[in-house]
Order: sequence, then structure tokens, then C-alpha cells
Amino acid sequence: MEQTSAGRVKVRFRLARDSDGWPPVESEGVWAKPCGGAEYELDNVPWFARGVAFGDRVHAEPDQDGVLWVTERLAWSGRYTVRVIPLGEGASQPQLRDIIDAFVPLGAECEGGLPAFKIVALDIPPDARLAEIKSVLRRGEADGLWGYDEGCIDDSWSAL
Repeated sequence: MEQTSAGRVKVRFRLARDSDGWPPVESEGVWAKPCGGAEYELDNVPWFARGVAFGDRVHAEPDQDGVLWVTERLAWSGRYTVRVIPLGEGASQPQLRDIIDAFVPLGAECEGGLPAFKIVALDIPPDARLAEIKSVLRRGEADGLWGYDEGCIDDSWSAL
């Protein structure tokens, strides 16, 4: 079991690829805080796992090698996960910086995936400027700057 000095552990999500081969990995490890028993609180924003967000509580069981595999989400934190994938052949670092600069002022936390992945994961708390974030997402997609994936949302987000 992978663990940090802060007591965090890695929990893993099994991922199913779509017909386009997305996501580019078969599983994803996310840092989590042990909450007792087989319950863990996610402690970073997932890049690829769907239906989960930073702060969610999950159930995870170890396999024979001690790897903790998530089996279900137990409680939603109220946060949203949206992934932004820059389009085109531009330099990756400036593209990711532009995305981060667009969303941080609106209340989103951002985590870039470089060097492994050209992606920015947005961790959006419920008190962020949700309508503005969604508007910027749509505008950037319409302008051909990026595509985006709504990894963990609710009906309130969908209604915006």
C-alpha cells in the first residue's frame, strides 16, 4: 500500500475505456485519507475516474498485493470534477497555464497532468462561480481551444 508521511494512502479506480480509447489508462490512483475501516476520503481531484470528486468518501478493499481498489462512492462532498483537454498542437505548458488562469479566478482549484497527460482537472467547490465556469467551458469549446468532460456533476450543474 502506497502511503505518505501525512498518512494519506493511494486508492485505485478501475477505468473502462470508450470506443475512442479514452481514458488513456486502465486504472487511476488517487490520494485519500483513511477514515476508519474500509472508508477513505479522496484527497485530490481525479483526472479520469468518473462520478467522484475531491472530498468524496469511498469504500476500498485491498487486493492480494495490498492495492486498495475503490468499490463504491459512499458520500458526495458537493464538489464537481471537470476535465479540460486543450486542443491543437500548441505548446502544452502554455495551454495548461491559460486554462488554469481562466478558472482559478472563478473559484476552481486546478491540477495539471503534465508531463504524463495534456489535461487540467478542475476541482470546483459548490461556492465557486458555477454559471461563469460553465460559460467559460462552453465558450472555450466553441472557440476550439479545448474539449471538456464533466466527470462528477449533479442536477444543479446540469441546469446551468
